[in-house]
Amino acid sequence: MTDPTELARAMVAQWVAWGVEHVVLCPGSRSAPLAFAAYAAHQRGQVRLHTRIDERTAGFLALGIAKTSGRPAVVFTTSGTAAANLHPAVLEAAHAGVSLVAVTADRPARLRGTGANQTTAQVGLYADAATTFDLASIDDLHGRGVPAGFPVHLNLQFDEPLTPTGLDVDDVPDVPTAVVTATGAALTPVVLPIGPRTVVVAGDDSGPPARMLAQQANWPLFAEPSSGARTGANPIRTYRLLIEGELGGQIERAVVFGHPTLSRPVNRLLSRPDIDVISVPPRGRWIRRPYPVVAEHDAVAVEQADDTPWLEAWKRADQVCSDALDAVVLSGDLGPHAVAREVSLAVPPGGMLYVGASNPIRDLDLMAASPTPGQHRKVVANRGLAGIDGTLSSAIGAALTRPGRRNLALVGDVTFLHDLTGLVLGPEEDRPDLSVVVVNDDGGSIFAVLEQGAAEFAPAFERLFATPHGLDLGTLCAALGVPHWRVESAMELRHALASPHGGIEVIEARCRRDNRRALDEQIRGLVRSAGSAS
Repeated sequence: MTDPTELARAMVAQWVAWGVEHVVLCPGSRSAPLAFAAYAAHQRGQVRLHTRIDERTAGFLALGIAKTSGRPAVVFTTSGTAAANLHPAVLEAAHAGVSLVAVTADRPARLRGTGANQTTAQVGLYADAATTFDLASIDDLHGRGVPAGFPVHLNLQFDEPLTPTGLDVDDVPDVPTAVVTATGAALTPVVLPIGPRTVVVAGDDSGPPARMLAQQANWPLFAEPSSGARTGANPIRTYRLLIEGELGGQIERAVVFGHPTLSRPVNRLLSRPDIDVISVPPRGRWIRRPYPVVAEHDAVAVEQADDTPWLEAWKRADQVCSDALDAVVLSGDLGPHAVAREVSLAVPPGGMLYVGASNPIRDLDLMAASPTPGQHRKVVANRGLAGIDGTLSSAIGAALTRPGRRNLALVGDVTFLHDLTGLVLGPEEDRPDLSVVVVNDDGGSIFAVLEQGAAEFAPAFERLFATPHGLDLGTLCAALGVPHWRVESAMELRHALASPHGGIEVIEARCRRDNRRALDEQIRGLVRSAGSAS
């Protein structure tokens, strides 16, 4: 085995060669050689070092950094359960196609299968969610690269001594390195015929190709907020409502980009036997669609635009439905949809919004307008597995890569509480500018609009699904040293969003939960009036 100090410094040199700019560490004894080596690289200005006490938080911090920087980000831990706590972030990275480098310190191989302290089977810990390399010497590092868009697990065997020996802090080993493996060459698109009544569905991380196809073909665009395609004149804001009306029944073909996960109506549409689905494969671990696909192409285009009134019919219906929706949402007390609307309007051109799972991203999907091209707002979400894990940490990581820009996050109260340790930052840690808006309705209101929220399950609903917490978020924020505003009207929210204090701050928007199911049913009923306008 290589001396731990030499192996650790060679590993850090490898990261720098891969283009890594951010390294996240959690304290531990077995990982101490890496900690010292990363600190030396930080001192030399080669990487930015971030320290967290919670491994799950650290993993999602690195995930957020990697998602928005476009570069691999490293997170490393000590052995045992610390390594296991990276698993949620590794899974999200695998399904979302993010270059996360998870590094775990391990005992020497001779101690495997024994009762040595903090020793478990770490090789293959993340199964097929990451490519694993078990490394005991500098020779094991030779030729190792990072496949772009997929997590890598580096398991380093460190024997004692675990503190620096021999080398000066400025000594950098000369190790043959491999660079990030690039993916994606120039593609020749397949030309689709104009004819069938077609829609373009843009799920998470679709990017500009979905928008460009819709514009070229003159087709309606059903773009989720985090698709990166929701700009221009083609996006249909209330698409998920209109799909279930008369216009939705006329669709004959759908071209699907990215990873659509928000809407059951969209899934039902794409599963219809009378719909021809053409798939442009998404990034990530599983690219096969969960519904029949007639063709799959890496890139698609059209030779001419559809000159039928198809798009105009959708736009007219969308305008009617949007007006009716705004009338419902903006009347009465501050509700979750109004919060999503105000937050969306507060993101300036070039700004970023990180959105939590469950209701917030679905509310944003209904309320976000489509900015003109060139004034794009970056909307990011962890939609690989669509969990609530680590959302605050991911948003902080994303904001760290965007200094000098306006950054916001929109999350529910359960998501906020689930990642509260993401707000535990030491006095020397970088604090990006990030306004976190928390929709606090005292529990998990997403379940109120699902099957579990039906009246017949009411006696058990609060205990099993809503899980009210009754916590004072202001007190929690005070304990964490995070500025906190509490707002109860759209005007107060607008004022808070327009006056950021700098650094990380929390804006708590108090909303009702007892009317969520009725409100959802009222909104879904709006499609009837919109259909008559088509």
